[in-house]
Amino acid sequence: MNIYLISLFPELIQQATSFGVLGRAIKQQQLTLKCFNPRDYTEDKHRTVDDRPYGGGPGMLMKVEPLYKAIMAAKEIAGNKVKVVYLSPQGKLVNQKLLVNIAAAGDDLILIAGRYEGIDERIIELLVDEEWSIGDYVISGGEFSALVVVDAITRLIPGVLGDDESALQDSFMQGLLDYPHYTRPETINGQIVPQVLLSGDHKAIQDWRLKQALGRTWLRRPDLLDAIKIDDSRWDEEKAKLLAEFKDEYQQ
Repeated sequence: MNIYLISLFPELIQQATSFGVLGRAIKQQQLTLKCFNPRDYTEDKHRTVDDRPYGGGPGMLMKVEPLYKAIMAAKEIAGNKVKVVYLSPQGKLVNQKLLVNIAAAGDDLILIAGRYEGIDERIIELLVDEEWSIGDYVISGGEFSALVVVDAITRLIPGVLGDDESALQDSFMQGLLDYPHYTRPETINGQIVPQVLLSGDHKAIQDWRLKQALGRTWLRRPDLLDAIKIDDSRWDEEKAKLLAEFKDEYQQ
């Protein structure tokens, strides 16, 4: 998969993508990540990439010309079928389903990391296919949002995690939060690992994990649980039974 990132701070991207799962995927050529800096497409000696907004107001906007040229340079390499995404607080909320669909399709992406107060609306109208947001809050620059998206997609590329089951068991993959995890030692500060995890009974362990995932979702993100219940393909009698058991145990 190829991802092209439009950013005023490619050094930030390069540093963040040198480690862990993402760094390994790039090194093994399971993912190609290339940055395009609008500063490289300026024509004045100061390499100016920002300007005041029409109508006044605080802050600056990214200039149209260098940003446009940077995106077009990426599109020239990526081809016309590439999806252009602007990371924006006004965008649709990024969730696991969206990322799974992107990874499954194998579509190449151009991610625009905005800075300052944002970018000229004409760039969005002319070149952007979709706007994505990672949450209802504001951060200093789109690079951080883009890195979240890149990392989340990379985990879903077959072979990246070594064991593809790891990605399937992540939070949100089945629409649920993750179940609790435990490792050695068996007892610490008087707290003991649940006995079912030591039993060797794989069916009992599987049921316990699903029950805990359902229960955590009910406690912490009931909105996710409501969405699953609406979707008949993801809700069945087993889940209803396990959730009822969790509620009974929780209320005791």
